Amino acid sequence: MGRTGGRGAQGDEEFSFVSPVVKYLLFFFNTIFWIISLVLISIGVYARITKHETAMACLTVDPSILLLIVGVLMFFLTFCGCVGSLRENICLLQTFCICLTILFLLQLAAGILGFVFSDKVRHKVTEMINNAILHYRDDLDLQNLIDFGQKEFACCGGSSYMDWSKNIYFNCTNENPSRERCAVPFSCCLISKGENVINTMCGHGMQELDHNQADAFIYTNGCIDKLVNWIHSNLFLLGGIALGLAIPQLVGILLSQVLINQIQDQIKLQDYNQQHRSDPWS
Repeated sequence: MGRTGGRGAQGDEEFSFVSPVVKYLLFFFNTIFWIISLVLISIGVYARITKHETAMACLTVDPSILLLIVGVLMFFLTFCGCVGSLRENICLLQTFCICLTILFLLQLAAGILGFVFSDKVRHKVTEMINNAILHYRDDLDLQNLIDFGQKEFACCGGSSYMDWSKNIYFNCTNENPSRERCAVPFSCCLISKGENVINTMCGHGMQELDHNQADAFIYTNGCIDKLVNWIHSNLFLLGGIALGLAIPQLVGILLSQVLINQIQDQIKLQDYNQQHRSDPWS
């Protein structure tokens, strides 16, 4: 545990190795992220309470649970950083520094593994999209998410628009009694810029058309290929985002380690002064 600088009558004891700039910069740095963590926890709790039990069941991790996990983890880390820097507590600062280092290394390893095993990542993403299509009508949030993705990337389905036959409502078999039989969601439709009213029935019967015929009315290319192409076209943007996430972590690690070293030097100075006060002839 750290100690504050000496405040004795002698001039040497007034000297402190602990820099106020480093100390309070680390404190305010952690305070900002501590507030962000509270916001994430609040959003996660609210989203979890207002959702149905089956909401987002097709996704690997429920977004509300993911927000809670990230928020709680960030809250714990920033708490250690805030209190450790303010109280000059080596134990809390070391906990903050070690956890932040482990988190950074895990993110780095995940990025490298995702790049090396890109085929497996693509297969996993394909499974998630197919599950999302399967549960399209089960949850309104999931439906809005899929519609937003298809509009944003100008795509339809996973591999092609025919993937919507996997959904029980859009299934194109003769036994399907649904009114949406052989249809695709309206988010797959080609909409002109001057069209003010969206025809939500525009996707009906599209699965009964071949690719060339359907191409005049809807997006026929799958979202997986569009997503991969977008990633390849925006590598610099994604790299910038990754760097933006890494810099605060590296700054936190650096500041905490500098402050730990300063506190340890201050402890040595206090021990030295204490020894010479008790034994002035040494």
